[in-house]
Amino acid sequence: MSDKESWGSRVGLILAMAGNAVGLGNFLRFPVQAIQNGGGAFIIPYLVCFLLMGLPLLFVEWSTGRYGGKNGHHSTPFILDSMDKRKFWKYIGVFGIFTNIAVASYYCYLESWTLSWVWHSIKGTFAGQSQEQVQLFFGQYVSLDTLEPIVFWIICLALNTWILSKGLSGGVEKAAKIGMPLLLVFGAFLAYKAVTLKAGENGAIFDGTMGLNFLWDPIFVDGKGNYTLLSPKIWLAAAGQVFFTLSLGMGSIHCYASYIKKKDDIALNAMSAGWMNGFVEIVLGSAILIPISVGYLGIDKVIEATKNGGLGLGFQTLPYLFEQWGRPLAIVAGIAWFGLLFFAGVTSSLAMGTPMMGFLQDEFSWSRKNSALAFGAIVFLLGLPTVVFFNYGVFDEYDYWAGTVSLVVFALFEIILFAWIFGMDKGWKEITAGADIQVPSIFKFIIKYITPLLLAYVFFMSLPGIWDQITNASLNNEIGLAEGSHKEFLLTKRLFVNISRTGLLAVWGLIAYMVYYAYKKRIKEGRFTS
Repeated sequence: MSDKESWGSRVGLILAMAGNAVGLGNFLRFPVQAIQNGGGAFIIPYLVCFLLMGLPLLFVEWSTGRYGGKNGHHSTPFILDSMDKRKFWKYIGVFGIFTNIAVASYYCYLESWTLSWVWHSIKGTFAGQSQEQVQLFFGQYVSLDTLEPIVFWIICLALNTWILSKGLSGGVEKAAKIGMPLLLVFGAFLAYKAVTLKAGENGAIFDGTMGLNFLWDPIFVDGKGNYTLLSPKIWLAAAGQVFFTLSLGMGSIHCYASYIKKKDDIALNAMSAGWMNGFVEIVLGSAILIPISVGYLGIDKVIEATKNGGLGLGFQTLPYLFEQWGRPLAIVAGIAWFGLLFFAGVTSSLAMGTPMMGFLQDEFSWSRKNSALAFGAIVFLLGLPTVVFFNYGVFDEYDYWAGTVSLVVFALFEIILFAWIFGMDKGWKEITAGADIQVPSIFKFIIKYITPLLLAYVFFMSLPGIWDQITNASLNNEIGLAEGSHKEFLLTKRLFVNISRTGLLAVWGLIAYMVYYAYKKRIKEGRFTS
């Protein structure tokens, strides 16, 4: 992107921002997180974290992005650098490019599954198959028994690259204006079918409302007599979901916001994008996956299935359940569900491309087309191991370091920079400048004190898990108990996990060097603006 880039309309900007936030996690991750963490009781820590961490960080990232954009910066290294004289901040900003590239590297593969499953729903692949056969199909798919997964992955990458090459208003905004309304229409259709499902209808065992009640039945005391709301695990899960679902700590919001005008509202825009995401997640995300699954399988089987996350239910169970509705409704439901997931995925992955493109255009004067091609090529090379070695844990390793740890680290640093170094008084002026709403003054206190403390708590509580991940503690225990071919598989898995981790570190280092080179280039050309 360049200084000439801008958003075509406010509606397009809000839809693009909402599309950035509304992703696969809204429909696959959120309902599973709720079930695993107290059902309806989970909504209490979720909303608290949204109000005390999600919204404040949205305000911070929107205002930080607009502030950087006023000085011609469209990527986090130099956006953060412009906020303080100490030059190490540009290297903290590296996370805002690295995270997007690393997440896109595996996210686009997951996104391509949805496109493939739309095709198989139309083709009738799942017709007449048992649930076990659908599960086997998924296992064979990710094991690359055919070249189909690679073909659909490349199609997805090509589509993302092409849209990005069209720019903000001509590409990203148009995609959001098409994708987000269709997502809501598909979601409303499936939610209606789910909650109106009746026992005995096409083989259903229970009403769909039973699944909805099960999901939102508050469990304030667990089976061991412990109060769920006092459990750090549930609060960490809620905080993690808020981060994941709002795309916080990535740098994509900064980049999007850097292209709005210096007097344009960011307060209402941030609120609108955040609450739209919350609506999609809490209302639509809750009313599809679990109600349909419980209606046909019962609560016990769904609880068992959720132990493996939302991918099992979404890709291995729902295709089988849709077939119980008969043709052509099964085709319509398959297109709606996987089409919904595709639009949720693509609007998020497009946001991941903009920080890298903004950096290349700002610092190296690359054209929009070449910047988009560079992003596509990097994602292809970095993402190839997640496709080829999916069963060896490379996909999960990328997700842990780029999609979890990096987000928290970057967010913790940026809130300290904004509230304590840039200064809360200056920061508050940035948030409220041109605001179309009056931002409650309590957020000034929350941003300065509460949000940093919550982020620090999340980070330090995560350190034991991070250390276990670094040392491969769980994997080493498995290896110690395994025998024969399974032990060989786990040893190979550990090798690939360590290689992928090293590769991610190398990519971060390469981006940091590019930032250093760009910094020296700016000094030589005398074009620093702070």
